[in-house]
Amino acid sequence: MRILVVCGAGASSTFVAQRVRAAAEHQGLSYTAFAGTASSLATDIDAADVILVGPHLSHALARIEADAARRGTAVVLLPSDIFTDREGTRTLALVQEALASRFDHLARQEQD
Repeated sequence: MRILVVCGAGASSTFVAQRVRAAAEHQGLSYTAFAGTASSLATDIDAADVILVGPHLSHALARIEADAARRGTAVVLLPSDIFTDREGTRTLALVQEALASRFDHLARQEQD
């Protein structure tokens, strides 16, 4: 599972990526997480299964979701207090919820 964390300049996304990667490792999950910026998203999106969007990029969420939908990539807008998640466990839970929703959606599409 590849998680892209996107923020404006890449600094805060680096911290979130490190924390969620550590939380996944602690739970025995083979997830990778990497940081990106709003300007690198067009390139980075193809390498991601889940995109975590920094709260300060909420204005770009619709565009990111549209780009991600064409690729089957899940998108999560991170809450404004996500940077207090020092262990990364809350962020990891958001990733897992997004993946569960994505798989449920795909399963419903196959049934129709």
